[in-house]
Amino acid sequence: MNETRFTRQLDVFDPAQISMSVTIIGAGATGSFTALTLAKMGVRNISVYDFDTVEEHNLPNQFYRTCDLGKPKVIALREIIEQFEGISIIARNEKYKGQRLQGIVIVAVDSMDTRIHIWKFAKQNPDVKLFIDSRMGLEVIRLYSFDPNDFYGCKEYESTLYPSSEAIEVRCTAKTIMYTVLSIASLLSNQVKKFLTGELLKKELLFDLKTVTLIS
Repeated sequence: MNETRFTRQLDVFDPAQISMSVTIIGAGATGSFTALTLAKMGVRNISVYDFDTVEEHNLPNQFYRTCDLGKPKVIALREIIEQFEGISIIARNEKYKGQRLQGIVIVAVDSMDTRIHIWKFAKQNPDVKLFIDSRMGLEVIRLYSFDPNDFYGCKEYESTLYPSSEAIEVRCTAKTIMYTVLSIASLLSNQVKKFLTGELLKKELLFDLKTVTLIS
């Protein structure tokens, strides 16, 4: 790693001191920009799961190019991050079905049922040290960050889970916009940095961009 590359951030985050892996489940809006942000910060061991392909409606709010249309998202994301940062993320062009996890796990999916499915397996992986669930709705962001080996933290998190059938339906034209995507990627990456540098983590963050209100 070039010692001068990260000079301007070293007082905040020194990537040379970090060896823990990060797994992102979901390579859509949140997952693609979070992977880029972490790579820009110097995190090198990044894996991303997704089995979807890039479609035209993804372009305004996800980290993909017009030339990526039709490509598997994780393959396109690997190519782009390699061009930006010279590193190759581990692109898992598949659905997460309980594969072993370790280090930091970031959930960046749309469906509550999928969150429940991921959590069922993640909590059985004792090597997972930090679990972050990111949720986004147009101008509202919510993050849950905790140690899955913490019994009480798990119980608190599980109280926030519910089946997709109980989720509020929103119009497809009121789901996401770029500035919210960039904001959630920033907050997620800041949580990762805090954890890796031993700072205190807020278990729950709620950020409403419409009213510019941050609650923890």
